[in-house]
Amino acid sequence: MRTALALLLATPLLISAAPSYDSRVVAVLAKTPLIDGHNDWAETLADKAGDARWTMDLTRLDPKQYNTDITRLRAGHVGGQFWSVYVSASLPGSEQVKDTLEQIALMKEIFRRYPNVFAQAATAADVRRIHAQGRIASMFGVEGGGQIDGSFAVLRAYRALGASYLTLTHSKTIAWADSATDDPQHGGLTKFGEAVVRELNRLGMLVDLSHVNEDTMLDALRVSKAPVIFSHSSARGLDDSPRNVSDKVLKLLAANGGVIMVNYAPGYVSEARRRWDADRNAEKGRYYSPPYGGLYIGQPERAKAALAQWERDHPRPVVTLSQVADHIEYIVKVAGIDHVGLGGDFDGIDGNLPVGLDGVDTYPALLAELMRRGWSDEMIAKLAGGNILRVMEAAERVAASMADVPPATATIAMLDGK
Repeated sequence: MRTALALLLATPLLISAAPSYDSRVVAVLAKTPLIDGHNDWAETLADKAGDARWTMDLTRLDPKQYNTDITRLRAGHVGGQFWSVYVSASLPGSEQVKDTLEQIALMKEIFRRYPNVFAQAATAADVRRIHAQGRIASMFGVEGGGQIDGSFAVLRAYRALGASYLTLTHSKTIAWADSATDDPQHGGLTKFGEAVVRELNRLGMLVDLSHVNEDTMLDALRVSKAPVIFSHSSARGLDDSPRNVSDKVLKLLAANGGVIMVNYAPGYVSEARRRWDADRNAEKGRYYSPPYGGLYIGQPERAKAALAQWERDHPRPVVTLSQVADHIEYIVKVAGIDHVGLGGDFDGIDGNLPVGLDGVDTYPALLAELMRRGWSDEMIAKLAGGNILRVMEAAERVAASMADVPPATATIAMLDGK
């Protein structure tokens, strides 16, 4: 009797090798759009290209200056993108509104110039349709509540222009919500802040809780009728940055039905890197510390040399693609596979990106790493875009249920007495 091994060797055509990780990724992303929650391309184009941003060729840009261009978006199989229309939280409110409109105008001009690449989307159905056409479904995220300048009318205008989410704060605490990176003033959301969440629900805009402190997270989760998102945050259980999300909030996010889209910023991925950044900043302060202190105040060359020596003595911790995958798996362990997505924060990160994730062409490498860890194609599809599409559809249903609710018209003074 022939052995099983002999039979196998005699019939090689009946044996098919398992598909490679790369081919599996491509197959998944052909069916499910890969949707990133946050990309700061507009801001970076404005900062680095100035007026040339309106007309420059965006097909291929210098990778040392930009994480994003059309060639790399295609290589990364990006199917949908929330483009951040960020402006500085330090500007007066009226200037924030003006600059936000300019950022939106820039992205709309890019869509117009490259109609075979980008198409604006307002709904989950739009995203699926545009992806099926081989284009990148494009939406806006307004990255800071200060950008509405205390006006519901401004918020509605952003929605009419295509904004799909509002990040309740950016780096600074505002009149109606506490930021994660500023001193709290309100214990979370004020009454006006709660009204903003309800108006977002009515408009079908997503409530984005990246950048807010935990009290604000908890208040928004309590008030919102629709699932919320974190457009670019990671797990606090692995990196204790206040920009990340605690296990407590992750569990509440799962109950809410929302999604956290994992950020690639090294200081939010690696606790060692977060601490190194803090140590370096403290050391820099010892040397410079204007206007009165500092070991080398008024001696910039000595200060520069001293800081360079400190960096040689204290090498910067390397952050890797694998550590980003660790955050994704940690969130799945705490909140579940239905509540995680991707929010790379490309072109919005100061300094180096994780090794292996240096541009928008690297999404497949991250998905392949998760496949190597045992992830199924179904799990990859949920992470890549399925979860955020579900959240968008849920927000659309909530908005439809609020069709008879009148638009919000109150002011901060009316609701908070300020």
